[in-house]
Amino acid sequence: MISRNETLFARAQKSIPGGVNSPVRAFKSVGGTPRFITRGEGARIWDADDRSYIDYVGSWGPLLLGHAHPDVVHAVRKVAKSGLSFGAPTELEIEMAETLIKMVPSMELVRLVSSGTEATMSALRLARGFTGRSLIVKFEGCYHGHADSLLVKAGSGALTLGQPSSSGVPAEVAQHTIVLSYNDTEELRRTFKDIGDRIACVIVEPVAGNMNLVAPDPAFLTEMRALCTQHGSVLIFDEVMTGFRVGPQGAQGLYGIRADLITLGKVIGGGMPVGAFGGRRDIMNHIAPLGGVYQAGTLSGNPVAVAAGLATLRALQAPGFFDRVTYTAKLLVDGLMGAAAHYDIAFSAQSVGSMFGLYFRDKIPASFAEVMQCDKERFNRFFHAMLEAGIYLAPSAYEAGFVGAAHGEAEIRETLSAAEAAFAAIAKINP
Repeated sequence: MISRNETLFARAQKSIPGGVNSPVRAFKSVGGTPRFITRGEGARIWDADDRSYIDYVGSWGPLLLGHAHPDVVHAVRKVAKSGLSFGAPTELEIEMAETLIKMVPSMELVRLVSSGTEATMSALRLARGFTGRSLIVKFEGCYHGHADSLLVKAGSGALTLGQPSSSGVPAEVAQHTIVLSYNDTEELRRTFKDIGDRIACVIVEPVAGNMNLVAPDPAFLTEMRALCTQHGSVLIFDEVMTGFRVGPQGAQGLYGIRADLITLGKVIGGGMPVGAFGGRRDIMNHIAPLGGVYQAGTLSGNPVAVAAGLATLRALQAPGFFDRVTYTAKLLVDGLMGAAAHYDIAFSAQSVGSMFGLYFRDKIPASFAEVMQCDKERFNRFFHAMLEAGIYLAPSAYEAGFVGAAHGEAEIRETLSAAEAAFAAIAKINP
């Protein structure tokens, strides 16, 4: 019998490129049929065949509170009754800005946008306008959205499709992007020694989450901060994913590094499209209408989306919130490593805050090159075994996973039981 998921996917491919509106959703990396989701509640989602899954994707990070959290849904309904969009200032925008400035270190002024891509694209333009320089430095495997300048050896969906650089990006644009190795401090030093006076900014995922989860060497971030200060370059922390995922102050708080500009998204929208960029006042004063760097957006600061984000940010300030989600993620990865070890499978895992990474490799990777050494075929078999058991992981070996407040010990036990069976099956196929 053909499932409704298969019927919907066949129908979608007739009107949507690849049948999806974001590439990784197509399951091309892992094979099989995407699940079309009909509803979510807490830690679970249901597909078009009414099958239930424990969800570790969480809309790719935003749903730190879980699906359909009552406070978030209530806030959306309350604001929506008064209108969906005005294209004019609202008090909610001020409240969001004040909240972010209070919570995020080094953020003195902030501009709201509609997505993480828009936030990073705008921060890049601002850094160039502020410094009067053209060159940007990014790191192999890090993904900062699909703006042209940033789709050079990108991570996430670009890796999933086996296309680390995108066609359609002019060489004239790409030549202004310098790509270095993540966690390679010496290479970073050499680059600044050679061309530091031409570098407008360094943009980095302080905890990489788009080539799977790769944690930084703290010395790498410390040296990055020092070099940017020394050479007058802007340090941009892309915290679209890590913002409020790795801790209450994001990666800046976790590692004690202060960036010049910070980009945010995902969690600050609580499942609705909200992004933001902000940082030092002297830099942000260059944004229009104060300065000559233009940035605008019809739906920026949309009241319904901002209401969802504010409700989320209020909830995660509850005492002990981050301790609980960090504990849950650690419980998951420790249990998975124990299950894999039982079958002598080359496997490792780690978590940072409520983010986690799974690797079919003996040691946890510290770079893009090491991520590429993971056994992708074993991951694909693991993914499908888990999916059949009702565990929804990211359909790619190059994506971080997420736990949230709705995941409890019962969900972790069910997940580890499924993983035990999946590892056993893998060991039989390829001992």
